[in-house]
Amino acid sequence: MRRADQLFSYWWNTSGPWVEEPNVRRSGTSGVQRVLHNGATVYVKRQTGHLFRSLRYPLGRPTTLREGRALTKLLQLGVNAPQPVYYGAQKIKGIWHGILVTKDLNGFQDLESWYNQGAKNLFTPKQLNDVLEILASLMARMHLGRWQHGCMRSKHIFIKVHNSASGPEFDLALLDLEKSHGRVSLLRAARHDILQLRRHSNWSESEWQHFLLHYEKHLGRPIITQGRF
Repeated sequence: MRRADQLFSYWWNTSGPWVEEPNVRRSGTSGVQRVLHNGATVYVKRQTGHLFRSLRYPLGRPTTLREGRALTKLLQLGVNAPQPVYYGAQKIKGIWHGILVTKDLNGFQDLESWYNQGAKNLFTPKQLNDVLEILASLMARMHLGRWQHGCMRSKHIFIKVHNSASGPEFDLALLDLEKSHGRVSLLRAARHDILQLRRHSNWSESEWQHFLLHYEKHLGRPIITQGRF
């Protein structure tokens, strides 16, 4: 058996507690398990029949390959995201099987839950604005690399809080990159993701404007013309 086949078989046959129970769609199945590997926690996503289509792949390719590539690209751009350990795919009895294995983002939780658990009562307005500024920097770095997240919403942004002598410090990371891909221009990537984020975040207008001000500052150009994206 080839080494590539051995690796695929190894990861496909690992097991652990379900983080996301397998969901069955018309196109196939998808689920995520937490697995202990060499003393460290990793997350193993297994999919069957989950494909993306493009001009290059009109017949479809496994989404785990696109997501693994996207994670690698973001890390190259200096954007915090889960580090891929392995990703691959095989066609078995005519059906694509895909795997994505990532390292654990220990201590992180999604931004939507963080807000819902009372962040606005636990942190000062200045500290909450710091979070928006960090996110603005992160997203600008991604878009300057002409890369689009593709599903930008609060539940796909993860946050970790560190306590220091000077007060809380924040780390942010981007997850769920199944729809992520490169774009011809940074403005196309930016406008797509920013518009999605605006629809799927619960920020006040002043919070949104604060985020946008710092985002455009990092981007080096406006993305709004005449009040519209």
